[in-house]
Amino acid sequence: MQSSVPPFSDLLANTRDSAVHLETRDDYGTNPRLEAWQRGERVDWTDRDSWWHPFHQTIADAVARGVSIRRARVVSEPVSEYIRWEHDSTHGNLAAGEDVRWLPRSALAGFLVPAHDFWLFDGNLLRIHHFAGDGSHVRDELSTDAATLKLCASAFESIWQRAIPHSEYKI
Repeated sequence: MQSSVPPFSDLLANTRDSAVHLETRDDYGTNPRLEAWQRGERVDWTDRDSWWHPFHQTIADAVARGVSIRRARVVSEPVSEYIRWEHDSTHGNLAAGEDVRWLPRSALAGFLVPAHDFWLFDGNLLRIHHFAGDGSHVRDELSTDAATLKLCASAFESIWQRAIPHSEYKI
């Protein structure tokens, strides 16, 4: 494991073919956009300037270069308030070019899921996310360990095959 992790935008800029992201938590702490949503404020998706962030542009730039970006979210049901907000805000991910799917945790019986969320870039670089119990981000680390890459890629594909496309996953 490496101790110095480049920004996500740099990692994605160096990606040639694919990036996959696995999310397994029901809560990732708070942020201003979640807090606004909790107050009843909703995004006006017709006003792109109000919600398009540098993250979306980073994704869109990669997709424009031909990079396939897939995100799988494993969620408990009934879903948490955080997941409700995340489901609502996924429109931005889709608009940037991501393909997003959802898998209820109850469908995971029979196979193992990694303990950490991660991004896997071109199948050869893993960015592992570490979170505190309250959902706040603690740190990231990188791995190029062949066995770990293989396990995470296999787990992601198993989840992806079972997962429900965003347009079909109703909360």
